[in-house]
Amino acid sequence: MQAKSVRRSNTERTEATRAALVAAARSLFVDKGYAETGTPEIVAKAGVTRGALYHHFADKADLFRAVVGREAAAVAAQIESESADPTSALDALTSGTDAYFAAMAAPGRVRLLLLDGPAVLGHREMVHIDKQAGGEELREGLAFALPADGLPDRTMDALADILSAAFDRAALAISEGAPAAHYRRAIRQIFDGLIRADKHP
Repeated sequence: MQAKSVRRSNTERTEATRAALVAAARSLFVDKGYAETGTPEIVAKAGVTRGALYHHFADKADLFRAVVGREAAAVAAQIESESADPTSALDALTSGTDAYFAAMAAPGRVRLLLLDGPAVLGHREMVHIDKQAGGEELREGLAFALPADGLPDRTMDALADILSAAFDRAALAISEGAPAAHYRRAIRQIFDGLIRADKHP
C-alpha cells in the first residue's frame, strides 16, 4: 500500500508540475506572444526549476504545442457538449457553429490557435493537433447532414477544410470586434443551402 501511495504521490506531483508549466506558458504566450516569451519567465511564473521544464518538455516549442493541444481539446469538448442531441441536421450544424464561436471567445484562444499556432507549428501540425483533440465535429456534422452517397469522401474532406477556414476567418473577425450574429447568420445560410441542394439535386 505504501508503494502505491508513493507512486500516486509522484504521479500527482508530476501532473501538477506539468499543469503549472502549461498554465504559466499559456498566460505569457497570450500576453507577450510566443516569440517574446522566454523560458526563464515561464519557469519563474510556474514556480518550478528550469530542469523541471526540460524534464517535461523538449523545448519551448514543445511546451507551446502542449498549450495549443489543450486549447484545441477545450474547443472540441465544448462543441461536442453543446451540439449533442440535435433535432435536425441543420440544428446540429448550427449548434456546433454557436459552440465554436463561444469556445473561441475565451481570452487568448484566437491568438494561440489561429495566429501564433500556425506561425510557430505550421499548418500540418495544427491539423494534426486538431484531429488528436477530437476536432472532427464539422466533418461529422457534414456527413450527418449530407449522406455519404451524396459526396465522395475526398470531396467531403475538402468541403470540411473550406468551411473550417471560413470558421477561423469568422472567429478572427469577431475577435477584432465584428458582430458575431452576422457570421452566425451567414454560416447558417451556407449550411441551409448545402442541405437544400442535397435534398433537391
